[in-house]
Amino acid sequence: MQTLERIEAEVKQLSATEQEALRDWLEHLLEDRLELKDEFKAEIEAGVKDLV
Repeated sequence: MQTLERIEAEVKQLSATEQEALRDWLEHLLEDRLELKDEFKAEIEAGVKDLV
């Protein structure tokens, strides 16, 4: 069984409270990775200016 499939199966075994805690943890993990860098923010702002 693939790792992701195994994790998905195990997550289904968790209680609703545990699943919510896992979701919160995963959201924070992803937010940290997607944190906007100054260079990326400048590109977004330039793109918005081009649209206006």
